[in-house]
Amino acid sequence: MRLLESARWFALAVVVAVLDQWTKHVVQQHLVYGDSIRVTGFFDLVLVFNPGAAFSFLSSASGWQRELFIGIALAASIFMATLIVRHRTRLLFGFALGMILGGAIGNVIDRWMLGAVVDFLHFHVAGYYWPAFNLADSAITCGAVLLVWDSFQDQRARSASREPAAPPPGEAP
Repeated sequence: MRLLESARWFALAVVVAVLDQWTKHVVQQHLVYGDSIRVTGFFDLVLVFNPGAAFSFLSSASGWQRELFIGIALAASIFMATLIVRHRTRLLFGFALGMILGGAIGNVIDRWMLGAVVDFLHFHVAGYYWPAFNLADSAITCGAVLLVWDSFQDQRARSASREPAAPPPGEAP
């Protein structure tokens, strides 16, 4: 029963991972490495391969980082799956973890199959450039923001339950 109740969050993770892989496939069909298509004055579609982590962290290492990042992502995925099952009735928490789990799976597939993560969304303004990223990265970021929001909601609920009840009307506190 617990797994059945958790199924919606695992289904969300699968949808995110599939959409991530599909978008990366489409980009790889239309661009070659290093290509760039200007979409707006602040956004380009590009095709880059990131063997590192966020912001190309450890991208210039000799190759050992691939297994490290796969291992970290798999361990984190198992931990998130456990949390999803344990807290399956918490909607915002489950949604956030489903987004993060799907993004992690999408990027692990890239690392496993290609040795690097496919990035293709590239924003820039007034000569300042944000590192390229992908749908999985976006899902992970949105999920993390939702986890922070959920923690504040949870904290408010705990604080409200600790407040003493108001005295009946007409009585002094």
